[in-house]
Amino acid sequence: MDEITRTVLEKGDLAHLALFLWASGASAAALLLLREVAAANRRFNTFVTEIAHLNRLFSASSKDRD
Repeated sequence: MDEITRTVLEKGDLAHLALFLWASGASAAALLLLREVAAANRRFNTFVTEIAHLNRLFSASSKDRD
């Protein structure tokens, strides 16, 4: 990375380096955000599955009383 930075600075193309660094940072942030959303989706799916399991359990026990 040092060689790339030095080459860009020698050519005087600092704006492109800044744009590349910004785009890299934004892409990394988007990737982390996507990973967090996927993890939250899995947790929510597990929660809904457990609620459905409880509903089936309570539904079965109420039918036994009838």
